[in-house]
Amino acid sequence: MTDRRQFLKSIAVTTVAALPVSRAAANATHKFEFVESGPGNHRKYWLKVVEKLGTPILLNLSRRELKVNMPIEGNGPMARASHCTYLEAFGRLLFGIAPWLELRGLAGAELALQEKFTEMARAGLDAATDPKSPDFMNFTEGGQPLVDTAFLSQAFLRAPKTLWEPLGARVKEQVIAALKSSRVRVPGPNNHVLFAALVEAALFKFGQPTLESRLEQYLREMVAWYRGDGAYGDGEYFHFDYYNSFVIQPALVDILNLLRHSDLRYEPAFKGVLARARRFAQVQERLISPDGTFPSLGRSTTYRFGAFQCLAQMALMETLPDGVSPAQVRCALTAIIRRMIEAPHTFDQNGWLRVGFCGHQPALGEAYISTGSLYLCSVGMLALGLSPSNKFWSDPPAKWTQQRLWSGESLSADSALHDEKVVFDIPTLHRSA
Repeated sequence: MTDRRQFLKSIAVTTVAALPVSRAAANATHKFEFVESGPGNHRKYWLKVVEKLGTPILLNLSRRELKVNMPIEGNGPMARASHCTYLEAFGRLLFGIAPWLELRGLAGAELALQEKFTEMARAGLDAATDPKSPDFMNFTEGGQPLVDTAFLSQAFLRAPKTLWEPLGARVKEQVIAALKSSRVRVPGPNNHVLFAALVEAALFKFGQPTLESRLEQYLREMVAWYRGDGAYGDGEYFHFDYYNSFVIQPALVDILNLLRHSDLRYEPAFKGVLARARRFAQVQERLISPDGTFPSLGRSTTYRFGAFQCLAQMALMETLPDGVSPAQVRCALTAIIRRMIEAPHTFDQNGWLRVGFCGHQPALGEAYISTGSLYLCSVGMLALGLSPSNKFWSDPPAKWTQQRLWSGESLSADSALHDEKVVFDIPTLHRSA
């Protein structure tokens, strides 16, 4: 009984995981330094996670040795995985850390790490898109490369001053050719339409001609699948999974945010999808239990804390829903990241992620999952793109919603977003003949 009371007490007061994985267990495969609940320490911890995730990919790719040294784990055919997993790893990692790479005004050890990662990322872009490189990646064969060409494209949208503008003319030509080559794939009638639209959005950002059939039309299809209360169907039907956060909401927000800055006719659509994303982020925050866990629900749960990209994106954009503070999101996400990243056997002996949700759980990996797929977890840490002085990082620790409710605090009831009948116009870009 004493132990039970102590456990309940810890849930009520903690601002990081109440049930952290033991350090001894975590150190069985890698080392992570325990982080107290101070806000500055949270950022230091996230940076350690980024360094742990990113170093094997970026270091090997910058040396053009990724295909030689990266292991492949998965339940699907190895031939398929070997065609896809390298672009998955690179595109998904950059997609998540791009806002941090774009951040200015850093100093000290964080600046040194950022500069190191930036240099390796640019070298990696050359290695990945140079047809003569041993690490030249597959942008065309099969359906999967369109997905990760899109994630790479979204990285450019999130960090144009770091990942695009400084590139030399040769590398820019390689990147454009790689993105255009993905047009050979026609996406299925589901969230994949947004992958084609993301590629076109990056080409638009680069000043290249775009295709209405793969940009505006696919945006129209996606918004038509809205099902209410901030959630879209994955195609005609709604799925109980995290794809509204893995793909749908962040892609719509990023694409329409780009287009509205070039054409004011897109402003209403941007405001509409942003309102829905804010509601979905509100739901996501409420899914985080008092002890820093969340349901493994639906497919692709091996993307781990990448499931919270929508919430992280709203934090990054400083547009969190009403009643959700930056500090409570920081503390909640830190709790989740700690539980997942410190679970035993999350990494192999060389520091590569292994298939699993909490630790190594290979049976959770669908046929399309391989080692590279797992690096979508990085999108759960988009808020590193906020300055260390931002209140997300500097405000004192705060309880998140379920901690407050389960400790007996009286809060206002949750309420739905009723905008099912709202129709957004997706206009056609003005194109020269």
